Amino acid sequence: MPPTHQVRNVPGMTAIPRHTRLTFHGPLSEPRAAHLVARLTHNTPKTVLDIGCGWGELMLRILEAAPQAQGIGVDLDTDALARGRKAAEQRGLTTRARFVEESATGTTRGPADLVLCVGASQALADQLPEALAELRRLVSDGGRVLLGEGFWQRPPTETELSRMWPDAAATDHHDLATLIDLAIEAGFRPEWTETASLDEWEEFESAYQADTEVWLAEHPGHPLAAETRERVDRHRAAWLTYRGVLGLAYLTLVPVAREAGGPVSQ
Repeated sequence: MPPTHQVRNVPGMTAIPRHTRLTFHGPLSEPRAAHLVARLTHNTPKTVLDIGCGWGELMLRILEAAPQAQGIGVDLDTDALARGRKAAEQRGLTTRARFVEESATGTTRGPADLVLCVGASQALADQLPEALAELRRLVSDGGRVLLGEGFWQRPPTETELSRMWPDAAATDHHDLATLIDLAIEAGFRPEWTETASLDEWEEFESAYQADTEVWLAEHPGHPLAAETRERVDRHRAAWLTYRGVLGLAYLTLVPVAREAGGPVSQ
């Protein structure tokens, strides 16, 4: 995801409702989520690792569909983790779903039968090839990885980059073909390739800010209003700029079996 979607705790923001209209923290529709859950549970995973899990909605749905599975979500956002724990409790999943506040860098939580990494490869490594190598390390042979990763639908112009996130550069993302090539080079084969639709992006971006927009309309004179208005307007300008330029791929990746005593054969 763009850097603008990294959640930051701002003093006083607890007075402003946030993200109550988001089911998933990304452009993911209910029909696509259902297809992903069915595909990812087809091999009956017993262990699920969610990197940069947020509140772990997709992981919880997978655990509901795979009653034999145990899941661990790793993130540094305490508010999102608390939301995930509450959702797990409401669904009777507290004995099978853990939400852990820790960095994913160099994590020893794997290997797992299913690894989720949606919009969170930067939690594993600064560069995508290194992050993909980490995902190969973290997934069991015969398992699956769901990688949700941004890609350029077309090369952005310099003007467009200047209106996106701070220090946005053309090198921040690859095109889709290169993204898949990098996954193959890291020791995977792409079982399924799909990309978020414009409708999914617009629903996500609208829901991402809707609570705050309504709060601003109702509290124009609040001490936090000016700062909040500037932040929200800046974010809206950014996503309306990358609308149709930045895509999100959902890649279901199968790890290539390692030969005994040898490298991964591709």
